[in-house]
Amino acid sequence: MIFEIKSIDETTKIGFNLGKLLNPGDIVCLTGDLGTGKTHITKGIAKGLDINENITSPTFTIVNEYESGRLKLNHFDVYRVSDPDEIYAIGFDDYIFSDAVSIIEWANYIEEILPREYIHIHISKDLSKGDDFRNIKITPYGDRYDYVKEVKI
Repeated sequence: MIFEIKSIDETTKIGFNLGKLLNPGDIVCLTGDLGTGKTHITKGIAKGLDINENITSPTFTIVNEYESGRLKLNHFDVYRVSDPDEIYAIGFDDYIFSDAVSIIEWANYIEEILPREYIHIHISKDLSKGDDFRNIKITPYGDRYDYVKEVKI
């Protein structure tokens, strides 16, 4: 499914609506160019999980953990990861194969180590309509994620 988005608020709202549906152990992989809204989607997902902490991108720490919501959230940013061994060194498998929701920004950088089942969200700018317009494509991989068809703006 593809959403045509015209504001940061709509981007965050899609994340929020998805976050309300997420289950223990779900994995969300985000891709898209710099500045397309990956962290805004993550902020929305966190709100949907009832996490009220300030969500920041863990660019230099690789992972931030949030435990204050209905489900724990592991938020990865692998932009600066040059080798999948770096991810394994921090206990990647322990994070993503837990009961926490895991969000992985720049998931395309570690594609070869992702599990077979996850939700893929690709965000792209639609400059033909203006600077704030985005196309958000949500693709479920695996039967457990059939519920993403229920996501609305």
